[in-house]
Order: sequence, then structure tokens, then C-alpha cells
Amino acid sequence: MEINELSPAERRVWRAFPRGGTVDFRRSDDEDPEDGHAWGPERTVRAKVLRALLLTGSAEEGEVAALRVVGARITGVLDLQYATVEHAIRLWGCHFERAAILYGAHVRQLNLGRSYLPAVEAATIQVDGVMRLSECFIPGQVRLGGARLSGALFLERARLGDEDEDQGDVLHLNHAAIDDDMWARGLTVHGRIRLNGTKVSGTVNLDEAVLVNPGDTALDAKSFSVGTDMQAVGMRAQGRVNLRGTTVAGGIDLTGARLSNPGGVALRASSVIAREFWLRNTHPIEGAVNLRRSQFELLHAAPDVWPDVVKLDGLTYSALTPHLPAEQRLPLLEREEDGYVPYTYEQLAAAYRRIGDDAAARMVQLAKQRRHRATLPRYAKIWGYLQDGTVGYGFRPMRAAAWLVALLLAGTLAYAQKRPPALKPGEAPAFNALFYTFDLLLPIIDFGQEKAFKPQGWYQWLSYALILSGWILATTIAAGITRTISRQ
Repeated sequence: MEINELSPAERRVWRAFPRGGTVDFRRSDDEDPEDGHAWGPERTVRAKVLRALLLTGSAEEGEVAALRVVGARITGVLDLQYATVEHAIRLWGCHFERAAILYGAHVRQLNLGRSYLPAVEAATIQVDGVMRLSECFIPGQVRLGGARLSGALFLERARLGDEDEDQGDVLHLNHAAIDDDMWARGLTVHGRIRLNGTKVSGTVNLDEAVLVNPGDTALDAKSFSVGTDMQAVGMRAQGRVNLRGTTVAGGIDLTGARLSNPGGVALRASSVIAREFWLRNTHPIEGAVNLRRSQFELLHAAPDVWPDVVKLDGLTYSALTPHLPAEQRLPLLEREEDGYVPYTYEQLAAAYRRIGDDAAARMVQLAKQRRHRATLPRYAKIWGYLQDGTVGYGFRPMRAAAWLVALLLAGTLAYAQKRPPALKPGEAPAFNALFYTFDLLLPIIDFGQEKAFKPQGWYQWLSYALILSGWILATTIAAGITRTISRQ
């Protein structure tokens, strides 16, 4: 392409390229590139001119060539499909009339910050440095599937998708590899983000992001891998957030987030592995939560965060914060979609035991037995009620002592008023109402009183009741001791 074929605006760009100079067409700093269709020829550059510079241009001696253009209206298609570009590209605050095609391209550095683009087709792109789409407005799709970025990906305060149209996948990043951070603070997306199988070596930052795809999936990040932390502080998501199979070396932080998908699953974080999972000050989640088979060292969540339906079977955590009484944690386990799940109770009890709160752990174990009782047939429930009422399934051993004292007192008073006759009057020992009642109540103790005296009338029925009560107490106490030993 000859320079005499160029417009005045294009000549400025052509002359600045060999020395890496910046050509700034802006008339003010607050221009909106979305309105760039009205910009005149004095700031219009054809895409094919930029392509020719990037593919055939060279640097001046002692300079580093680069394409640096600010505030231009770019007409035609910037087509760099499969191209290898040795120069940095910075098209900042520009208005693209057509989608940019960078499929399979290999570029050194790409900065399209604050620009308006109808769409970006850049699947399998390779970027040796940083890729910036910060503050861009892209109403169409951004396709970066299979991209390889040696530096970071910046999407902070970008606006992707059209709120008036349903476009499905708006940001497609499946199976991409980013060797640094993915920085998307304040990102707004109308549609679906796909990060399936993507690997980010650094931090993923979605703080204050707004993801809008009601009734569908807003963030699809199955088998997502993050090298440090995944931050989504204050994020708002209308639609399902799917993190199934995600692995995060550090923590997942949803502090202050709003997750909403009424009638469906708001958060699916099953089979997730992360050091920490934070739901601190998170607004009550609207929609079901699925944390099945996930593993966290620390889970921070207040009881009021959880929705009416949860799926927690297989969820493993070492510590649960903030530390609250068991009475405030137990209602969550009753919301389990699958009904009674013993594992959830064992996990909660184990978390309390790790911090030395044995009383809370016993309360959780007692709640587990009561919940289990509701699943039993009627005849088995009767035995359960007896164990619960007498010794609290072994977790309330002092109840047995109270029952024994009460029965011992009742029997002693009754038989003190009406001494039973001796079976062999000449051989019977002196009657003692207290030890006679002991003999009736405790089957393993023999003071010789029970065998020497025979009550009559209703006192005989009282002795039967004391013997039966003693056996029940002894059996339930033994069951409780066995259960305690097995837990240890």
C-alpha cells in the first residue's frame, strides 16, 4: 500500500508506526466510543490500512515499531486471522464498525481498552503479553476459546452483551490458558460466561461484577482451575453460577455477593476443591445451593445465607465459621433435598469437636438420631423414643441418673409404707426399702432383698415396673456407652 493512497488520518498513523508513536484523534477526554459512527473522515482509519502496517511495517533504526491509535473510527474488518504480528497493538477508545477477527492470530500484546466493537472473534489466539478489553462495550460475542495468554487478561468495567437480546454465550473462554491474572472487576455481562476447562495461573477477580442471564446460566465454569484465589466480592448474578469441579489453590470469596435464580439452582459448587470458601455478609441466596462432594479447609457462612433447598451430601470441611451454637446450624441440615443424610451431621459434629465444643457436637449427634428415627418403621420408633427419653441416645447420660434417682425414691417411699411379706419369715434378713428398690432396679446388683420378700397387690405390679424400667435403663445406657466408644 502506497502512502499516496492514504487519507490524512491514515498518513498520521502510517508515519507514527515505525517509531511506536501514539496518534490521538480525540477532541475531549470524555468521548464515548459507542457514538463513534458519527466521527468524520478526519479521524477515520480503514482496517485494511492497520492490517498492512501490522503485517508489513517495520521499525525505524533504533526504534520499536508499534500500532498505537486513540479515538479513531475504524471501518471495515480488522482481519488478522492466523496472522503473526511482531508489534504491540493499542487501539484504545476506538469505534470499530465491524467485528474484529483475530482467530488463530499470534500477537505480542493486544490492548483494545475502552473501545466499542460489535464482536470479537479471537478463538485460539496467542498473546505473548497482556490482553486488555478493559472498559470496552461489546454488544456481540467475545470468543476466546482455546486462547493462550502469557500475561494477564483485563476485562475490568467492560460491558459485554446486549440487555435487549438473548445471545447465549457472550464471553466464551473455554479451555483457555492464562499464565497470569484474569482481572474482571466491575465487568457487566448480559448473557452467559463460559470458562469450562480454563486454567488461570494467578487470581480471578470478579469483584462488583454484574452477570445477568435470568432463568439460565450466568457463569459456567466447570472444571475451572485457579492458581491462587477466586474473588467475587460484591458480585451480582442473576442466573445460575456453576462451579462444578473447579479447583482453587487459595480461596473462593463471595463476600457480600447477591446470587439469584428463583425456581432453579443459584449456586452449583459441587466437587469443588478450595482452601477456603467465603460467604461472609452474602445476601440470602435465592435459589437452591449444591455443594455436594466439595472439599474446603474453611467454610464461612452464616445460617441466614442459605436458601430453603440445599444439597450437602459429601461436603467436607475442617472448620466452620463464624462459631455459632449448634441450635443455629442444625436447621440447615433439615433443608437437605435428599432428606436425611447422615454424613452432613457427622461433618458438623466433627467441626465442633475440632474446636473443643463437645457439647455442641453431642447436640448434633442427638439431632442426627432423632432425624434418623423419623425414617424408621413404627415399631422401631418406639424403641427410639425410649432411648431418647431416658438417656438421649447416650448423649444425655445424666438423664439416666435422674430417672434412676426418681424411681429409687418412688420405690423406697412405697415399700417403706407397705413392707412386702418375707418368703421365709424365719430366714429373711431385715427389710430395707432402699436396698430392696436397688435390687429391683439394677439387674447386675444383688443385695439379697428381692429374693427374700414377695410384694402383693399393686406393690407387686410396682416391682414389675421397676424391674422393667431397670432393664430398659441398663440397655440404653450400654447402647450409649457403646456409641460413645465407637465415636472415639
